[in-house]
Amino acid sequence: MRQALADLAIPSVYASADDPGLRDRAWLDAQWGAARAVAAVAASETGGPATGGPATGGPAILAIDEIQKVGAWAEIVKRLWDEDAASGVDVRVVLLGSAPLLVQRGLTESLAGRFETIRLPHWSFAEMESAFGWDLETFLVHGGYPGAATLVGDPERWRAYLLDSLVETTLARDVLLLHRIDKLALLRQLFRLGCDHSGQVVSYQKLVGQLQDAGNTTTLAHYLRILGDSGLITGLEKYSGGRIRQRGSSPKLLALDPGLMTAMTGLTRIELRAQPEAWGRVVETAVGAHLVNSAPADTTISWWRDRDREVDFVIESPRGLLAMEVGSGRRKPSLPGLAAFNRAYPKARVLLAGAQGMPLAGLLRVPAHELVAATSP
Repeated sequence: MRQALADLAIPSVYASADDPGLRDRAWLDAQWGAARAVAAVAASETGGPATGGPATGGPAILAIDEIQKVGAWAEIVKRLWDEDAASGVDVRVVLLGSAPLLVQRGLTESLAGRFETIRLPHWSFAEMESAFGWDLETFLVHGGYPGAATLVGDPERWRAYLLDSLVETTLARDVLLLHRIDKLALLRQLFRLGCDHSGQVVSYQKLVGQLQDAGNTTTLAHYLRILGDSGLITGLEKYSGGRIRQRGSSPKLLALDPGLMTAMTGLTRIELRAQPEAWGRVVETAVGAHLVNSAPADTTISWWRDRDREVDFVIESPRGLLAMEVGSGRRKPSLPGLAAFNRAYPKARVLLAGAQGMPLAGLLRVPAHELVAATSP
């Protein structure tokens, strides 16, 4: 955000609520007041409104980082925003938060009709390559966590940082602040199981059988949605002729960053590469996570199966329908899943990613909806 502000000609005020002593209404009022003052100066330098008119100003940008740490922030922002709208002050506000669940709750409860959401998911392969010079294999093993990038040479430290500093913080703090979780141990077990089975279709009944004190399938489905909203793991629904969400259907578990999966395995890069099945699931997880993270709101990612014919991922967007199979090893003599999907949905496009088809490095640079548009029927 600071880099973006530095590149703009519009004057700005940047502040962070990271300091525990600054998380109150008066602090947020003060930052907003500073932005109003900057807007007034900007208006005077460009001629400003006629004397006697409304108290206008700007434009100016106010960026508040870690907004979720300010108590009752959404109500405060609503009041200040409405004051500016009534008086004509042109302060453009950017609210940043590292706890997406908490930020989203504040937006939907108090700021309806006043905001636009810009999602910043896990860093992509292209971003990690640009920032740290990573090659494809490094990204497949370590994923898109820039804070852990300097630790990849020490696998144990990297793994501990990811699981303790990022995953556990999300589970034990962010999730509990927003949701009532009666069985936190179950939530942790479900996250572990999701990473262990990432890229695999697992029925809720089977999940119940593998988890201790699992409760019922409704609880598991609810917890899986929470983990998905937290950016950890998700359960992709089965595709069925445009009706994506089939409640009760077996989900395809997917870690939303390949680094989460590999960290949970405890295996090194060399050990993963020596196990073709494990490496194949790493590759499939990286592709699936990329599709989910890059898909806009009008694009859905799912999976498909008809008897023993299966397709790894189905992308449906206003641009069309695309079925994708991911390969990571030996050449396959045939692709029965894609052929069966094409027979069922003749207008669909098909794509093979990896060993025999589109190179993984290229695929991981293209957002999901653009893959649909770029693929020939």
